[in-house]
Amino acid sequence: MADIIKRFGWRHLRAAPTAHIRHHRSGQLTHDGPGLSFWFRPLAAALSEVPVDDRELAMTFHARTVDFQDVAVQATVTYRIADPGVAAERLDFSVDPDTGVWRGAPLEQLATLLTESAQQHALEVLARTPLAAALAEGVPAVRERVLQGLREEPRLPATGIEIVAVRVMAVRPEPEVERALRTPARELIQQEADRATYERRAVAVERERAIAENELASQIELARREERLVEQRGANSRREAEEKAAADAVRVGAEAERAVRLAQAEAEGARAVGEARAQAQAAWLRVHGDVDVAVLRALTGTRLAENLPRIDSVTVSPDVLTGLLARLGAGQEPGA
Repeated sequence: MADIIKRFGWRHLRAAPTAHIRHHRSGQLTHDGPGLSFWFRPLAAALSEVPVDDRELAMTFHARTVDFQDVAVQATVTYRIADPGVAAERLDFSVDPDTGVWRGAPLEQLATLLTESAQQHALEVLARTPLAAALAEGVPAVRERVLQGLREEPRLPATGIEIVAVRVMAVRPEPEVERALRTPARELIQQEADRATYERRAVAVERERAIAENELASQIELARREERLVEQRGANSRREAEEKAAADAVRVGAEAERAVRLAQAEAEGARAVGEARAQAQAAWLRVHGDVDVAVLRALTGTRLAENLPRIDSVTVSPDVLTGLLARLGAGQEPGA
């Protein structure tokens, strides 16, 4: 929209570089071009502002495929007004000389024209296409057909319109049909997911089984080693008992042999002592057999005196002395 300033009954217009201004005064074209700036009198001026920049027009329309399925097409058409003079003559781009606002709605007219033309060409393509093909290959086919149809549309050049590009974002069926079409794919994806889940579970079970087998093998090996350990301990205990028994037997034998030798030595000693005593007794008897009786009596008295306790004093009564002397005298008579 152009900027218009009021000064003392005059108006000053300043347009953007992307706005083409046409100024008619008294039916004569006075100013014509983009980005103009000039003074004018509002009572004698007729102004038109035509945008010359690229414009984006988004559109959504419905179509029906060959198998009678409704689809929605989302597209965007990029266009520009290549001939502002022709466009100003065919469409009402006049602006208010006081505010610079369009008096009509020229861009809406252009939008209606482009939308209807694009829809017409899209319908021609989709009407000959099944739903599955439209969903799979409809976007490029509709784009090419709409672009070609708009560029070949005779009314657009006659209005000064140039088509820059056409973009088709989507060709979508009705929600119920779309859900129905998604079901097989979802089922397939779910089947793949289930298969992956089952495979993962199978792998997990296999790994758990392998772990359990490893644990069982480890336990069996541990039990086998414990059995070997018990056998080795038993063998060691038996060997230790055998060694101990052998040692005890050796010790007992040595002790018995020592006792036998000791007994033999004691017997030999006792026999030698007995023989010595016997010889001494025999010698003593032989000696005493050859000695006089008086000598024997004297020896007897001596031995008796040796074995008697100590006597400090002896009292001999006359009777005892008389009898003793009588016995002594009687014992000496036979040998005198």
